[in-house]
Amino acid sequence: MNPIKILRIFAIALLLTSCSKDDYKLGSEIEPHLRFNFLVTSANIPLEYPAVSSMLIPKDTYANSSVKTLKVPVALSTRSLKSAVTANFSAVSSTGDNESFTVNPVNQLVFEGSKLTDTIFVSFDKRWAANQSITLKLETVSDPEIHIGNLNTTYPNDTFKIDLTAITTNYTFPVNQLVIKGEVGETVDFKVNFPNGFFPSEIENTSIFKFQNGFEYSLTHDDFGDNRSSITYHLTLLEDIQNDDARYESKITLVNIPNYNATGSINLTIVKPIKSPRDVQSYPASKFTDPTNAFYLTYGEHWFNNNGNCTWQTFNALTFPVVVTKDNENAILYSDKGTPNPNDDVYHDAFKIGFNVASGTNTVNSFGLKRWFSNESNAAAISPGFNITSALEFFPANGNSKTQGTVLVIPQDITIGSSASNTHVIAISGDGTYKEISAGLYEISFELKLTNDKLFGGTVSTQYRMYNNRVYPKPAALSIPCPKEVTL
Repeated sequence: MNPIKILRIFAIALLLTSCSKDDYKLGSEIEPHLRFNFLVTSANIPLEYPAVSSMLIPKDTYANSSVKTLKVPVALSTRSLKSAVTANFSAVSSTGDNESFTVNPVNQLVFEGSKLTDTIFVSFDKRWAANQSITLKLETVSDPEIHIGNLNTTYPNDTFKIDLTAITTNYTFPVNQLVIKGEVGETVDFKVNFPNGFFPSEIENTSIFKFQNGFEYSLTHDDFGDNRSSITYHLTLLEDIQNDDARYESKITLVNIPNYNATGSINLTIVKPIKSPRDVQSYPASKFTDPTNAFYLTYGEHWFNNNGNCTWQTFNALTFPVVVTKDNENAILYSDKGTPNPNDDVYHDAFKIGFNVASGTNTVNSFGLKRWFSNESNAAAISPGFNITSALEFFPANGNSKTQGTVLVIPQDITIGSSASNTHVIAISGDGTYKEISAGLYEISFELKLTNDKLFGGTVSTQYRMYNNRVYPKPAALSIPCPKEVTL
């Protein structure tokens, strides 16, 4: 039977609303049936229930390299139930090793009312043997009128096999910078993400960091619990660093340990910046963002090598405000969401903007950086540095000007690579000015510096212009050298 036709039959059968054998039927050919309903996306990522797709055909095998809990849905094709139905299943390892994984529930599924899908959770407790597999099989069902498996022999889906392939475990920072107030006792949280999960026994007594500290702090983390996707750490400041004229900075770097590799963003900088009195009502960030438009762009040009000649070359990037908490000293209320409840209010940093994708795992072209490299990966997992979520900071003239001031490229480390095994940490910095050059048109003029000994032999820099509108005057040619593309 055509698999698309089968899926249509499933969808129609789910609309029925009773549970006797006759009531189960749609015409005379449909009987209630129970089967595995494991769906994967085109990227081979499991689609977790309650997410469903009529365009996907349920799989009877899945190659798993992640140590995160695997969720295997089992669906009953029938009307909603007047009484509960239970089904028993078995879980067998090909190697006879049943200690490397845990199955929950142990062996019984329950369907009742309109709940016609139940889920088997397969958790992994230690590294598995090579070429190991786990086979789940639907064995019995409490209602004898329910057929086990699809009503065809081509795609029965009464068993589901998990092939356990080579494990890939790594970790990364989801952000590369935290800003603190500098008050003793202050606590800020950060996460370390494990895209393919982790085994607590391999992490709990191992140091995954190296430190470059500019101030004293303590570091603790939450209990691991059942979460295998990330670890939340709590950094508590042990000294008062309130000198407004000084910048304080500490850096935490992820290091490779046995079985785990640091990938993507591996540096986290905790900074207490120089404090400059500014009136949030000047709100320069609003000149370069439009939070109502997820595809808002700023436009830029940088002085760069083009076939041996230095010229202004264009770029653009999706641009967003920086979301902060109400107690941030630079916070300005963006939206109260139309409610009197202050807990759902949204605040933005009045002086910062950043560049990022609207959604997904790709990257934007922050500062036109993709022109700097010849073989870069555009995937955020490999080149997270192309998405700089807190990139520019504005300092209005006299602290309150609404038309001009100075701008800072927020100093930070970004990671860019050509593959997961070839990434580079690049320090960026720079400064310049901004001003309204005609009614509503703002220009940012600044120097951007990139530092990496291997790629650039130290520090390289060039001039940038950025605008809040696609129509702007072309910058005049400069009489200075320009950088050229490098191979990662």
